[in-house]
Amino acid sequence: MKESHPVKETVEKIIDRLTDAVSGRPSGVIPGKPGSVTPSLEEPTEPRPPAPPGHDQRGPDPFTPTGQPTDVPQAALAQGGEYLTTAQGTRLPDTDHSLKAGPRGPVLLQDHHLREKITHFDHERIPERVVHARGAAAHGVFHAYGTASAVTRAAFLAQGAETPVFVRFSTVLGSRGSADTVRDTRGFATKFYTDEGVFDLVGNNIPVFFIQDAIKFPDVIHAAKPHPDREIPQAQSAHDTFWDFVSLHTEATHHTIWNMSDRGIPRSYRTMEGFGVHTFRLVDAEGATTLVKFHWKPKAGVHSLVWEEAQLISGVDPDFHRRDLADAIESGAYPQWELGIQVFPDTPEQTFEGIDLLDATKIVPEELAPVQPVGLLTLNANPGNYFAETEQVAFHTGHLVPGIDATDDPLLAGRMFSYLDTQISRLGGPNFAQIPINRPHAPVNDMLRDGRHQTAVHSGVAPYKPNSLDGGCPFFAGAGEGGYVETPVQVPAARKVREAPASFADHFSQPRQFWLSLTPVEREHVIAAYTFELGKVYEQPIKERVLTVLAEIDPYLCGQVAQGLGLPAPAPAGPLPPVEPSIALSQLGRTWPTVGRVIGIVADENSDLDAVRAVRRTILDGGMVPLVIAPAGGLLGAGGADPVTVQRTFATARSVEFDALLLAGAPAPGKDAYGARDAKAGGGLPVAAGVDPRVLLMLAEAFRHAKPLGGWGDAGRALGAAGIDTSAPGVLVTGDDGDGDGNGGGDRALEGIVRLLGQHRVWERFPPAVAIA
Repeated sequence: MKESHPVKETVEKIIDRLTDAVSGRPSGVIPGKPGSVTPSLEEPTEPRPPAPPGHDQRGPDPFTPTGQPTDVPQAALAQGGEYLTTAQGTRLPDTDHSLKAGPRGPVLLQDHHLREKITHFDHERIPERVVHARGAAAHGVFHAYGTASAVTRAAFLAQGAETPVFVRFSTVLGSRGSADTVRDTRGFATKFYTDEGVFDLVGNNIPVFFIQDAIKFPDVIHAAKPHPDREIPQAQSAHDTFWDFVSLHTEATHHTIWNMSDRGIPRSYRTMEGFGVHTFRLVDAEGATTLVKFHWKPKAGVHSLVWEEAQLISGVDPDFHRRDLADAIESGAYPQWELGIQVFPDTPEQTFEGIDLLDATKIVPEELAPVQPVGLLTLNANPGNYFAETEQVAFHTGHLVPGIDATDDPLLAGRMFSYLDTQISRLGGPNFAQIPINRPHAPVNDMLRDGRHQTAVHSGVAPYKPNSLDGGCPFFAGAGEGGYVETPVQVPAARKVREAPASFADHFSQPRQFWLSLTPVEREHVIAAYTFELGKVYEQPIKERVLTVLAEIDPYLCGQVAQGLGLPAPAPAGPLPPVEPSIALSQLGRTWPTVGRVIGIVADENSDLDAVRAVRRTILDGGMVPLVIAPAGGLLGAGGADPVTVQRTFATARSVEFDALLLAGAPAPGKDAYGARDAKAGGGLPVAAGVDPRVLLMLAEAFRHAKPLGGWGDAGRALGAAGIDTSAPGVLVTGDDGDGDGNGGGDRALEGIVRLLGQHRVWERFPPAVAIA
């Protein structure tokens, strides 16, 4: 008899209803159109107002600098008018020529337009974030299930509450111009614009941190950043200073093994888990407290790249993750996550099952404390302006609302200080909360005055308390009036010391648990990651020291990495701790939705275009993105009644852009398929096979990256020319007549491909050597 879970069933019904409500995807839209207006061949000369934003874009909600809702439409916050003007609104007849004393004469100092234009350009950039500089973001909405009301009085978590959000994803180490797919931790920061003030949940895609105390934060970042003498390597941990630090500071071991796993190279932001990292305290309506950890669970599943694929993408498309996020939203495949909480009793020890909840390098396995869903996050709009929104958004762990409180986690305490401090430096002063993307959706009466970039026009004469000249306003709000009241936690008597509790000293049991929880395929990837990273380290003693750390995790892991480095494997210092694996730590073994996945359809003029059209429509109807890849741009079957639009060419496409490939036959070499024009076509021999060599390269790459491959008609010949056995796992080829569906077997091939995509990759194609201990 199936066990009944009333809460789970209720939550699933709510999810289905909310998913239906936000799934208004534009029919047949292929994402990537750069503007909302189709350009003319000639430069337009007839005055017209600015183009509207794209259907997928919106700006910050229109609130005043002091959190008051306005009737001002979002469009009124952007530029207006048909004519070019100065910053003061004076119309201009020209912006191509400086004001000079004659056509060949000196430029005149009185040219205000020149000085204003150049001066503003010289000051366009602001300091980038020290960490998390490289980011992408989106607007969305959070729907609460009401299941958290038992443990918190936070209004945005009450039954039926809907809260606008802005979410920023990021890498940690790289500069703003670095690549998206480097091996790194990812930020997952969510700004909830609640009626009670802003709540920022500032987390990562890895549930633990490198350090236990914020005083070490400058050290770990200095170690992980490029070397200060050469400023290399950019956005990478594969270098001496990083491994020198983490091998000496072994509390970093747990985060490091997560980073060396597939979690360090996610497939997309849409397929990342998010974690609040720290333990927080929730307070209910009666004042009772509970300790919790926050989790974001992606509806699309947790998926990653393979390492070679990540490296290729860094060169082919360094904007891969931000493009994927924006394209998914534009095409209506809205990314979704469930917010969940792990709940623990708020005891004086602040521990659970022997795990110290104040240690940010530890997790609580989900088998011990299940993640309970409390709401659904849907990202449904792209920003209208990257700088104004994604770059200027300011998060802070201290932005809390009634019902959510901080704990004594020493890392969290330092973040409470650091975030406010850095925003003042980056955003030019203390009024960064008045920037539109940061404005609260609750009235602000903070008595803070003046400062750089003050955009509010405050009234009154008494910005102090107590006062009578302003009638005593603003007044205090207790808990009954929605005031934020810190939980009166009893602090035990203690001495002032620079020490950590004894429970913080265990640096290896949870990394060992993580390793033992991975599938054989995932373990192979961890071995390869450590071997690659340490192979980039110059100093031999650092490599040897890391091996002594790995020996405390697992002898097989240590031995395999040592073998790759050509070094002896050290023995552990003592018996390894007994741990229980946690199935929740593995990304594999489940089936996930395929919404938003990208399928490449390789075709040419000799392909059955009716089958191509049918398959393309089926992919769109399934919420996925079909991209037709052909020898040249334009249209296939241009002379027919229903030509097929080409999105990629053999010259511009690369396998890393697609989750799966479908072959509509065996495309012949294109007219540009020679090495002098396109190096990917070099070699000569594949051309003799009668198939475009760039298609063969795509197929070979996709095959070794464990992606599903399919096709119909003469597809088997193309696969054979690429050296791919059509009987290999995840390779699905149907005949010309297919199953009698009238499209050459395309639908049958697609059906098999989509089924495989639900598991993300065809891992059984390459059996691992790692044995389960």
